[in-house]
Amino acid sequence: MNGAWAVFRREFGAYFGQPVAYVVIVAYLLICGWFLNATLFLEGQATLRNFFAMVPLILVFFAPALTMRLLAEEWKNGTMELLVTFPLRDIDVVLGKFLAAFAVLAVAQGLTLMYPLTIGSLGNLDGGQVASAYLGTLLLGGALLAVGLWASALTRSQIVAFIVAFFICFGLNMLGKILPLVPGALVPLVELLALDTHFNNMVKGVVDSRDVLYFLSVIAFCLMGTVTTLEGRKWGAG
Repeated sequence: MNGAWAVFRREFGAYFGQPVAYVVIVAYLLICGWFLNATLFLEGQATLRNFFAMVPLILVFFAPALTMRLLAEEWKNGTMELLVTFPLRDIDVVLGKFLAAFAVLAVAQGLTLMYPLTIGSLGNLDGGQVASAYLGTLLLGGALLAVGLWASALTRSQIVAFIVAFFICFGLNMLGKILPLVPGALVPLVELLALDTHFNNMVKGVVDSRDVLYFLSVIAFCLMGTVTTLEGRKWGAG
């Protein structure tokens, strides 16, 4: 884990050494705040459920933005070859970069705690439901970041990495919404793969081990896919 920690510190510092993290965090807070106010005044009650229902769509944009440069930039600048000369395993590189992006997302999400604190002072807010929704947001964000990191490993272009990650994340998020159009025999499979189905359960305050396992499985699968892609591109470059 020493190698992964070293990569994490390098990437986390790089985020805040450039405008990237600040722009993403500020934009995330502004958009979340706008959706919060819009849904709050429509509902007229102290709840964040409809606000959290919009979070997947927001993260579909912001997760690829956070991850698009992580590996694509290394390939483009030729620093990947330098990076792999250090005593680092591919899994250390991938895990360190993923955790750095996740930490930035966690910071952004942590700053939104001002919203439930403010609303809680105005009415009787369900703390358990809010905690479950925040846990779901972090798990969902982790899954989308893992997808974005894999996309970044596939190309030297940050723009291409963003587009690929966006369409995959958007597709996974839309699966739950097209269930009425899916043939009956495929409904269980599509429902199982749909990000929003598992996230919506947690937004309702239900922390089911199956939903948690789903997000952790997506993260593990994408990170292992990233490691495999990294290894294949290194051999190809050699």
